[in-house]
Amino acid sequence: MALAPDLTEQLARARGDLRMGVPVVLDAPGGAALVMAAETLDPVRLADLRDRGLTPDLVLTARRAATLRARAYDGDVARVILPEDAGPDWIRAVADPKDDLARPIKGPLSTRREGDAGLPRLAIALAKSARLLPAALVAPLEDGAGFAAAHGLARLDAEAAAPHLHELSPLRHVVTARVPLRAAEDARLHVFRPADGSEEHYAIEIGRPDRDAPVLARLHSACFTGDLLGSLKCDCGPQLNAALAQMGAEGAGLLLYLNQEGRGIGLANKMRAYALQDQGFDTVEANHRLGFEDDERDFRLGAAMLEALGVDKVRLLTNNPAKIARMEEEGIAVAERVPLRVGETRFNHHYLKTKAEKSGHLL
Repeated sequence: MALAPDLTEQLARARGDLRMGVPVVLDAPGGAALVMAAETLDPVRLADLRDRGLTPDLVLTARRAATLRARAYDGDVARVILPEDAGPDWIRAVADPKDDLARPIKGPLSTRREGDAGLPRLAIALAKSARLLPAALVAPLEDGAGFAAAHGLARLDAEAAAPHLHELSPLRHVVTARVPLRAAEDARLHVFRPADGSEEHYAIEIGRPDRDAPVLARLHSACFTGDLLGSLKCDCGPQLNAALAQMGAEGAGLLLYLNQEGRGIGLANKMRAYALQDQGFDTVEANHRLGFEDDERDFRLGAAMLEALGVDKVRLLTNNPAKIARMEEEGIAVAERVPLRVGETRFNHHYLKTKAEKSGHLL
């Protein structure tokens, strides 16, 4: 077996490096670029980059650019031309919306029209996959391979990495063990581990569901604040408990616990969204100001786990039509949608209303 890391392993290293503030090199036939995550930007590294005569753009998503009234000439991303005196604090203020109301004037921002946006687009995808703010400094390089080798940096083949980032990483079933629950004593926990080193996902199997009939199932996205802390800002905890209780009452079911916190943006970004909600923005507006789409989750994970468990027909506990559509697209037949309307409080009434009006949830 070769000792050199394969593409999946290289991407895992690149995500880890960006989270620690270490630059990554993207290399393509038409050019190369040095990438630094705006959230973890190191002032010393930024100064070193400029001392070497490298001129980076600050790449943002079109969602964040719209908030800042900057033109996204590339459609989904905007390449902001950095002012010569732009330091780390200015860059973070443009990338992070937490102080937008306190410091509303950040521009006018000039954005780049010319040149290919392929590498900047890949830089944003990498930052998202690392659960960082979707903003990156991207500086063109003449010799990507040489620069990476000279400085010991991770180097990615951009042409190979771009489609790989959008593919579902293969899941490996790691272990199954019996775990008696309050909702059902006859319960087992299955652990699935993605090949790309990202978060593990879990399946809670209640009883012994008949695989020849539609299985009562739920795709539940992890919610640290709702599931563990009992937060009243969402309905996640009550939905989790109600789903398990219904499965326990029926004697069989599968709850897939997907580690896609904050609709796939990670806990830190979810808390940033909460802080924006405290300023008066709804949940969708908060995600957009951060630079994310309404929902960044990948429900293909649920379909892959169901397939691994031998399930191809379900009665799906959900209020979200997008989950049903994705299951059907992935070959999982949804025989019935089972509503799950629980957990409304005076703290989350507006949140639930927004989910219904803007995200199409059936509430």
